[in-house]
Amino acid sequence: MRTATGPTTEGGGRVRCLVTGASGYIGGRLVPELLDAGHEVRALARTPAKLRDFPWSAQVETVRGDVLDPESTGRAMAGVDVAYYLVHALGTGRGFEKTDREAARIFGEQARLAGVRRIVYLGGLTPAGVPERALSPHLRSRAEVGRILLESGVPTAVLRAAVIIGSGSASFEMLRYLTERLPLMVTPSWVRTRIQPVAVRDVLRLLVGCAELPADVSRTFDVGGPDVLTYRDMMQRYARVAGLPRRLILPVPVLTPRLSSRWVGLVTPVPASIARPLSESLRHEVVCAEHDIEEYVPGPPGAPIGFERAVELALRRVQEADVTTRWSSASAPGAPSDPLPTDPDWAGGSLYTDEREQVVETSPERLWRVVEGIGGENGWYSFPLAWAVRGWLDRLVGGVGLRRGRRDGARLRVGDSLDFWRVEEIEPGRLLRLRAEMRVPGLAWLELGVEQDDEGRTVYRQRALFHPRGLAGHAYWWSVAPFHGVVFGGMARNVAKAATA
Repeated sequence: MRTATGPTTEGGGRVRCLVTGASGYIGGRLVPELLDAGHEVRALARTPAKLRDFPWSAQVETVRGDVLDPESTGRAMAGVDVAYYLVHALGTGRGFEKTDREAARIFGEQARLAGVRRIVYLGGLTPAGVPERALSPHLRSRAEVGRILLESGVPTAVLRAAVIIGSGSASFEMLRYLTERLPLMVTPSWVRTRIQPVAVRDVLRLLVGCAELPADVSRTFDVGGPDVLTYRDMMQRYARVAGLPRRLILPVPVLTPRLSSRWVGLVTPVPASIARPLSESLRHEVVCAEHDIEEYVPGPPGAPIGFERAVELALRRVQEADVTTRWSSASAPGAPSDPLPTDPDWAGGSLYTDEREQVVETSPERLWRVVEGIGGENGWYSFPLAWAVRGWLDRLVGGVGLRRGRRDGARLRVGDSLDFWRVEEIEPGRLLRLRAEMRVPGLAWLELGVEQDDEGRTVYRQRALFHPRGLAGHAYWWSVAPFHGVVFGGMARNVAKAATA
């Protein structure tokens, strides 16, 4: 486990933390926060190999185990001070409540037997005054798990949060896709439900802080941001932050939870098994009844983070055009609200790509000269008429068109204009990344790369990326997609041909 100095237990040693659900949304982001706070971390996983792709995997101790297996859970608890319970049987299949119940009972029992001094659990915020039996199955199970852990005999902190705002959060992704893809929405009546969302940064800050709560604190804490909004308010505010026009939202009362989840599944890539429990929970008003946790874990200035700022942070990588790190890097995210490479495919928003690869019978240096010389009088190596028409159309709507050319016929540097592109990144001999400055409903990039494969051959790699803005962005991509074979396919072939000429 990590040996950095940091917070200590009452006995003088560093806080030893066990994290279950480390491959999940919260767990995968909590581990590096605990490490940064100086804690030691042990991650419990049924399949430890799933943790190998996380940037922090080499800094933690990984143990194989299952919270439904008392023996392996007990072994994982050995020597642990604080145990984080972040696993749920999220879904609509029969028996998931029973599974949650049994897993919580085993976890609490094994924590008590191992002498763990605290359990920390992240559950769902439940509406005040609503009996547990009237809750959705999803919220009802979360409430029951919290109660079981509190009754385990181990001091327990149960944090209860509603919608968590951060890229990769299932609740946030559902909000993102609904808002971006539908300028006009006929929606379920739950868009009128009042909700107190919370930024993922604040959730993680409080989870880390709970590791050092006083021993006599064992209770639930409501967790929320400073804003209480309806779901419709959240969609409109998301649209404003994302630069989208105001959405026209028409709630209708006829969509049952089942129909509602199917509707969400049709509009968004969020799986139905996740969309349904989320949709069912949204029929309840979830507003914090207290904010006592801040007395024990005071935040920095500006905490808790407001809804619009939380959305800005969640969209930061896209807005700053950090393409390589955002979508393809295996490095750690810059902030908890950023996506992780290990997030589900449907997380992180829509990104369309067109990728081409060509083995070139020449040296990398010669291929790079062609790549760096692209554009201007040298052209774009495919279907000149198509590029010219695109330039004329861009000028017609007030864009820059192709008239800018390039500063130097042979060399490029970051910031150079290149027809209707701008050089965003250049790694001499290896990578040229261009960001589009043409008028398009979204953000577009073109990457040209030179590599050598394991056999020593020169390889040309080409990648076009497009992040659509709203429904118009999706329509734009699909309207030009039929021409990509000619434009981008021809470009890859002709760049290779020019390098061998």
